[in-house]
Amino acid sequence: MPVTSKKEKDLKPAQAAAHGSSIDIAFQQIRQLIVHGNLAPGTWIIEADLSRKLGMSRTPVRGALQWLQREGYVIEQKARLNSRMIVAPLTYEDARELYAIVARIEGLAGLNTASLPRPERMEVVRRIKPINDELHDIAETGKLNGRSIFDLDMRFHRAIVEAGAGPRLMLLHNAIKPQTERYWRLYASNILDQLHIAVSEHEAAVQAIRSGDTLAAEAALIANWVNGAERIAHVISQQGERGTW
Repeated sequence: MPVTSKKEKDLKPAQAAAHGSSIDIAFQQIRQLIVHGNLAPGTWIIEADLSRKLGMSRTPVRGALQWLQREGYVIEQKARLNSRMIVAPLTYEDARELYAIVARIEGLAGLNTASLPRPERMEVVRRIKPINDELHDIAETGKLNGRSIFDLDMRFHRAIVEAGAGPRLMLLHNAIKPQTERYWRLYASNILDQLHIAVSEHEAAVQAIRSGDTLAAEAALIANWVNGAERIAHVISQQGERGTW
């Protein structure tokens, strides 16, 4: 959360709570605009425009932007005479760092999931195997038939994380995962020809959870993210980085 200013400390409790809630709402809404590409990489952020778009005053929007800057969604672009805030570019280096972080978080969650009692593990398998089967069908046929690779992949990983992550690990996951979504949403359609590889990586995780092999589950999820970063990097090398002009 943003650092509380003296002005905020002087607010009555009810006012302070409402102010904090406004910043949180602004943060969530602006982050969604960024993650979904409605605020494209490299876009110059104008507080007044965002305030009008969200129907909020500039104070919570400013607080939300400070929060978003700390989490890496926006950056300050400095010029000789002034500076401005822009939506963080999508770059090769950033993708590799983000995917490596999520890999370790989900790897630990996968390890924990694979260590659950068998009935709980099998319930997770019951949820994730049909999802991966759908991805396999898309990879084999090349037909979406109204399905979304992004949504299916999100559901697969989320089920494993929710089963194995405690509150602290979930907090870390919720903070960093949306940043990887920016890359996945933008570039997912460009790696359809490699979807079968991701499906195989998922299948390794499914089998490890089924058998209770904790280290294999951790390794499978880490490999899926690390290899995914390389797949994204290949696309970026062909199409160029976004928002770096």
